[in-house]
Amino acid sequence: MLTKELGIAKFDKNRIIPDRLLKKSHAHYLQYAERMLEVYRQGIGKTRNELHRAARKIFQGEPDCPYRRIDAFCKLLDDVSVYYRDIKGKAENLRKKVFRLAAQYHPLVSSVDRFFEHGEKDIKRIISAKLKKEWEKIDRDLFADVPEYHRLKEFQGYPDAPGLLSRYNVAQVQVVLYRAERMTVWVSRDLKTILRYAKLARLLHTIYHEGEGHYRIHFDGPASLLRETRRYGVNLAKFLPALVACDDWRLHARILTRRRGYWVSLQLSSKDGLNSHLPSPGEFDSSIEENFAVKWGDGKRNGWVLERESELLHHGQKVFFPDFVLRHEDGRVVYLEIVGYWTPEYLKAKLETLQLFKGCDILVAIGERVAQDVPGELPVKTIRFKSVLHLKDVLESLEN
Repeated sequence: MLTKELGIAKFDKNRIIPDRLLKKSHAHYLQYAERMLEVYRQGIGKTRNELHRAARKIFQGEPDCPYRRIDAFCKLLDDVSVYYRDIKGKAENLRKKVFRLAAQYHPLVSSVDRFFEHGEKDIKRIISAKLKKEWEKIDRDLFADVPEYHRLKEFQGYPDAPGLLSRYNVAQVQVVLYRAERMTVWVSRDLKTILRYAKLARLLHTIYHEGEGHYRIHFDGPASLLRETRRYGVNLAKFLPALVACDDWRLHARILTRRRGYWVSLQLSSKDGLNSHLPSPGEFDSSIEENFAVKWGDGKRNGWVLERESELLHHGQKVFFPDFVLRHEDGRVVYLEIVGYWTPEYLKAKLETLQLFKGCDILVAIGERVAQDVPGELPVKTIRFKSVLHLKDVLESLEN
């Protein structure tokens, strides 16, 4: 993703409009994108600095390309690159040796004369001989611990030039969401996918039912939290590509500006033409849920069948999406919710939700660490687990 310094946006009254490259007005950017991809494909062994300079050179003479846009492209290309890094501090030790040897011949000059007899090339040969390394290798490793001089090891890349441009468009919207106070999403399809990604991103959210097949999801934004603001803002931004991959949605976010107390709105929908490269989400939100489902299997256990997120519960305008539904052959139904990790703020919201649905037969499996942050008793039946939720504990609770 981009840093906030690389964000580009314009304002229209009380709306913020992130920078976007359009198919018609920015069609010529396809060739720029392809050339940038080629720079990185052919750039194995080059430094990050060299790659960035080559990318900037592509846009020479282009009037419609601010520097921040070029730097944003470089950041996105770096995000899918692997660089050699000096983890063991070898570069620092090498510099000490080289500078200590070079200091013996100070001053060094490019051309020797009768006043200055120590030429740069000659001293490099002397240092190379003493260290028993070719100067090219010394020069390559001398600043290997500086990010600008990291050398490209592997370029994973984007599928094509349109893929890079699409990623740029989504990334600029993500930057805006770093300062979101709150965000509301209206959906009529792919609710399960959206909620799954929201849970994976650990976003604080509330779901409201707005008629047959229509839902409104309210997300607290990073600007509304008192702590972990930056981390939560990144989580909210990470959620965006998942939403973009879905159909029939619209988004409204309240964005705080640098001017204290002043805010603008961000409005998007599935009709705006943004594209996501994300694959479909995994079936499970956590390894705890996955391990439990795998152990249970597809068959019956003591007459119970396990279903994954197969039912959405309603209470007025409020909805609840349990992790599992357990159905017994005699008609009994129990909803299983697994709480392995949540912030204290989210636990408070979860308690309020469980209070609303206490009339339903809900079983909450809660991690022991999380349970320490729960004030008092939960309004539903609970079982506790350490790191693994055991089948026998769930089955015993179902029969009691």
